[in-house]
Amino acid sequence: MQSIEEIYNEHSNTLYKYLLYLTKNEDIAEDLTQETFAIAVKEINKFKGECKVSVWLCQIAKHLWYKKIKKDKHISFEELNDEIEDYSRVEDIVFENEQKIEIFKNMQKLDETSREVMYLRMIGNLNFIEIAEILGKTPNWARVTYYRAKQKIREVIENGKEN
Repeated sequence: MQSIEEIYNEHSNTLYKYLLYLTKNEDIAEDLTQETFAIAVKEINKFKGECKVSVWLCQIAKHLWYKKIKKDKHISFEELNDEIEDYSRVEDIVFENEQKIEIFKNMQKLDETSREVMYLRMIGNLNFIEIAEILGKTPNWARVTYYRAKQKIREVIENGKEN
């Protein structure tokens, strides 16, 4: 078993990016990242290894975010940041040779669930099984949702270039 420091070093950046996607706020994402690891330290003995550590951490983080939303009524899911910085982990081959900025801009036009699947896959580098575990769905659902969203973005980009 890895030490909590090793787990933090390996997963904190991905977890922060996931929370940044959810919260659209750097300060809240940072706070929730730290809170997630604080809970992970307390609950590490309950982790049975039935899923990857990254999935477990994302589940904790998402739960904390929803708890915060319920507590703080002024936070809105629909607030959009103009930019989410540091996409260094985005796959280079995403949607073949399309420009990443255009892809992320068009991802904002997708429904919330599709955006979440896309971010988990592209930024979190999670596989469909992990995405399914986080969202409480099946791997096939995650795969289909991802490919449908990807197709929608392709269509928007292609239609935009024709006009």
